[in-house]
Amino acid sequence: MANESQTLYKLMVLYMLDQVSFPLTSSQLSEFFIGKDYTSWFILQDVLHSLEESGFTISKQVNNSTHYEITDDGCTTLKFFSDEILPAIKDDMDEFLKTNKLKMRSETSVTADYYRPDNGDYIVRLRIKEGREDLLSIDIPLPDEGAAKKMVSNWKNKSQSIYQTIMQSLL
Repeated sequence: MANESQTLYKLMVLYMLDQVSFPLTSSQLSEFFIGKDYTSWFILQDVLHSLEESGFTISKQVNNSTHYEITDDGCTTLKFFSDEILPAIKDDMDEFLKTNKLKMRSETSVTADYYRPDNGDYIVRLRIKEGREDLLSIDIPLPDEGAAKKMVSNWKNKSQSIYQTIMQSLL
């Protein structure tokens, strides 16, 4: 029975990833699976790991979150087995995605992080994505980590106006 449940959870994750044009974070997936009492955090993490290990999803670390996308193999698998997901469960997932899609897209489309290359400066990478494509990507060198952290934390709130200013200035 536990194996059947894990198979269902895998199909559900694939279904959710297939329904959106942007990656979903582990916390966004957790919000659905745990918030709707489908499964526990530990089982969901095992499912996500298994899907990636099987090549059905890929993950990418962005800041402190993991972003998941479905692969071509995952799409193929979902096509063969999507009927295993009960219509009521699909309706539940569809409703969750419909209600939260804009918020989830915003959470994954505006990102900022920083790193320190060998030369000593910090590089802040600011991005705005549309789907899987970058609309804007800026790398800014800064002399200290405090400035890098401040820029990263301000990016989410100021990215829209900065993007608009750039577009207006260049067009």
